[in-house]
Amino acid sequence: MAQIEKKAGLLRRTSSSKKPLKEKVVLMYDEIFAKEDPTKNNPRFWDELFLMKVNLEYLEGKLESLDGDEVMKIKDNINSLFHHCVQALGEEHQIKVVNALQTLCALFRGVHQKNKSATGFDIINMLMGFDKAELRMKELMESLDSLLCGDGSESLKSLCLKLLLCLVTVTDNISQNTILEYVMINSIFEAILRILSDVSSRAQHGYDAVVLLALLVNYRKYESVNPYIVKLSIVDDEPTLDGMGMVIHHALTEYNRQYKDKEEENQGGFFSTLSSMVGSMFIADADEKLSVQTNEAILLALYEAVHLNRNFITVLAQSHPEIEMATTPATPVPASPTTPLGTTPPSLDSELFFCAHLTIDFLCVFSDEHRLNSARLCLIILTCIAEDQYADAFLHDDNMNFRVNLHRMPMRHRKKAADKSIPSRPLVCAVLDLMVEFIITHMMKEFPMDLYVRCVQIIHKLICYQKKCRIRMHYTWRELWSALINLLKFLLSNETILLAKHNIFQLALQVVNLFNMFITYGDTFLPTPSSYDELYYEIIRMHQVFENLYCMVLRVSTNAGQWKEPASKVTHALVNVRAIINHFNPKIESYAAVNHISQLSEDQVRSISLNVRKNVSLSTMSQDVLLKEFSSIS
Repeated sequence: MAQIEKKAGLLRRTSSSKKPLKEKVVLMYDEIFAKEDPTKNNPRFWDELFLMKVNLEYLEGKLESLDGDEVMKIKDNINSLFHHCVQALGEEHQIKVVNALQTLCALFRGVHQKNKSATGFDIINMLMGFDKAELRMKELMESLDSLLCGDGSESLKSLCLKLLLCLVTVTDNISQNTILEYVMINSIFEAILRILSDVSSRAQHGYDAVVLLALLVNYRKYESVNPYIVKLSIVDDEPTLDGMGMVIHHALTEYNRQYKDKEEENQGGFFSTLSSMVGSMFIADADEKLSVQTNEAILLALYEAVHLNRNFITVLAQSHPEIEMATTPATPVPASPTTPLGTTPPSLDSELFFCAHLTIDFLCVFSDEHRLNSARLCLIILTCIAEDQYADAFLHDDNMNFRVNLHRMPMRHRKKAADKSIPSRPLVCAVLDLMVEFIITHMMKEFPMDLYVRCVQIIHKLICYQKKCRIRMHYTWRELWSALINLLKFLLSNETILLAKHNIFQLALQVVNLFNMFITYGDTFLPTPSSYDELYYEIIRMHQVFENLYCMVLRVSTNAGQWKEPASKVTHALVNVRAIINHFNPKIESYAAVNHISQLSEDQVRSISLNVRKNVSLSTMSQDVLLKEFSSIS
């Protein structure tokens, strides 16, 4: 029996010698791509076209097969198709509306795909005619706004968002998409907010709405006034902000779930959905098989919300009634049609909202550039949070404690931590733990200098807040001090390689100034006097690292070269640390000699440190430098 095959609109019998048969819609497409007006022989051509199921593959393929000159020959027909698509959006018959939306997607993608080198004005002219472009886009945006805000079907609203996402993402660089000028003029901002503020709409379309808003905010954001930036920055409606935050939370939690499943599949370990992404972010040499696709679009949305809207910080500092600690999983959101971004809305589950954000459900970072860029965005988000006084107050609130299970991959120089009860602590402790983990796990040949600078800056900002408010955190500061000293040791060991690419003195200065903060102002935020003893012990125990650093920066600062000035700054910043070392070492050596001890224990060294705070003369210069450096923060 003859088999019937269908491909790109062609119908043919494999056993027959007859010419292949085409679907009627394909024949109508061919008429559009002919030079003559398709309504010449059929006045009802456009009405009939939108009653037929769209053949996206054929239509896009046909458009992509034409170069700019060929498109210009049939420009009138393409313009007419665009015009009638927009008109069909106002039809009561939903089939026509759906087919018009899909046809517009094919038009935007097909024309842009083949004419990537063409200017934005040429693309506009090909699609709708430059003289009619303003009117056509006004009609299109008004129709989409009406459909999104109306009482139509959810699938129809989903298609509208898909069309908008298609329009926004047809160019690699969003700022080169000239058509978006009309989207700026004919804003759909209110329609997006309406989706986010409504519980039902948000569950269906929140993901696409948030991603669309994040992309629109980035259109020429530094070149001209972007109305979406202005409007987003002044949003103060709590349900809307809550809705945006919840969509972001659900997407990040879904990433965590995927990573957790992947981790357990390969290792069989148990990791909290709050921390899977966090831990994987800080492992430089993780196995590729644990890789999970990151979601930069949601990270971008979180960054823009935190960066632009002061009121969004309050969302981060709240728990929400819709996110209860449920014992049964929530019903997954039905999959929507394929998106231009290649992503699907994540399923909804139940967890505490802010905890998921501020334990940084961010991303796996390995050594490849793609993931390092994602990590950079995560650290920028953390920086925005650390700079906000309201968020800092929540982070340090001793009455708001959380158990955060951070994922720590076993490394060659440390054993995998045994499972134990996780203490309930203020969230700032988790953030500091994250920074420590990043410092420890990313000392590699392809050194991510800018990420380290941001990481240390975040620690700076948090400590400055603690100093300003005299908050004494019961935190294991020793782990932080040890990580920072090992970072300095890494910079020294790889000086030649790193200096060829980076200004390592900038990072070294940040680290030394952190120690100066602890030495000079530690009495305002360290939990107990014995914390000073631990600090001095770590400095003395690793005194050779600081001595080697001093020798290196002194050598560079006394020779002419591009690093002379930055190295000189590190030399001056080491005054306090070297004062402690120079005071301690003779006393330790003397004590060891008198008592005939070859190596002192930690307790013995710390007992000697009880006198150091009374006798060491710390440089007032260091205090002045620190006050100047951190005055803008503290």
